Amino acid sequence: MRIDVLTIFPDLFTGFLATSIPANAIESGALSCHVHDIRAYAANRHRKTDDRPFGGGPGMVMMCQPIFDAVKAAESQDTAAETAAPLRVLLTPQGERLTQSRVEWLAAQPRLLLLCGHYEGIDERVVEELNPLELSLGDYVLSGGELGAMVLIDAVARLQSGVLGHEDSAAEDSFSVRTPDGAHLLDCPHYTRPREWNGREVPDILLSGDHEAVDRWRDAQRLERTRTRRPDLLQNSPLAHPQPLPSANTHKSARQVARTTRSGASSNGDAPLHGHTAPEGAK
Repeated sequence: MRIDVLTIFPDLFTGFLATSIPANAIESGALSCHVHDIRAYAANRHRKTDDRPFGGGPGMVMMCQPIFDAVKAAESQDTAAETAAPLRVLLTPQGERLTQSRVEWLAAQPRLLLLCGHYEGIDERVVEELNPLELSLGDYVLSGGELGAMVLIDAVARLQSGVLGHEDSAAEDSFSVRTPDGAHLLDCPHYTRPREWNGREVPDILLSGDHEAVDRWRDAQRLERTRTRRPDLLQNSPLAHPQPLPSANTHKSARQVARTTRSGASSNGDAPLHGHTAPEGAK
């Protein structure tokens, strides 16, 4: 997978791309990430990329020309057939809220181009011309799109094959495990050594050696945590109210779940718990 990032602050990505999961993805060859400085494409002697807004008001607005030329220059690189047409993404608080379903869909794309706005925003004409997928991290405002781009890079990098230490890790994360009717679930609680800490002990079931019982306990914990902390995720699900786990929700092996995440279909023909299905409105 190739990701191009367009920003006026390229140095922000230096440490990020050399650390943790993004670095692992790049080192393994699962991901290549290229950061482009929009200022380099400004057609003026001072490399100016913004100006005062028409109609007055506070702040500055990023101009069309540097952004458009930067996008075209980045897209002209790496013109191999499988990466010739990147999906353009604009990080903006006015965009669709980023979800795990959308991340899974993005992770399956061969190439992304992430455009980071700044100041009061970007001239609307170049947004209309480029027609990007607009994404938001949530209902709040950051100083620019760079942090949003980093979040998106990390989210899609960890879903690339072979990047995480265990191939099943991403498949069992919050929002990746789903009920049979498609509702997203939060992750179950996790424990490690020591067995007792500050008077708190690890649940006995996790020490029993009964893997099926452990799987059932984790399923129940996922449901209960979701009901308690994020009931909105289950509002249209029959599992919204406490009840015995139905047989259809028995735990699939981690290996099978991981395969389903990558293929979008379960090996036994059932509706997948995970998958790179494009959400509504996907481009």
